[in-house]
Amino acid sequence: MAKYKVVFDREACIGALACIAARPELWEKANDGKVDLVKGKKRKDGKYELLIDESQLKAHKESVNACPVAAIEIEKI
Repeated sequence: MAKYKVVFDREACIGALACIAARPELWEKANDGKVDLVKGKKRKDGKYELLIDESQLKAHKESVNACPVAAIEIEKI
């Protein structure tokens, strides 16, 4: 089964909350009005990442498509 990496650029996030509207189980609204990736780990470059498998890919793609500023990406590992 293929593995993927969801990469979230929190700095680019404008707090539109479209990702939460698309997939509320994957995102949490933060106190600063932006969002946090549920179970995401902060990287040294300041972005957050989450490793997923193919069974979770469709749900995360919905978040990618909903984000108006392309702050969410998915990379195949």
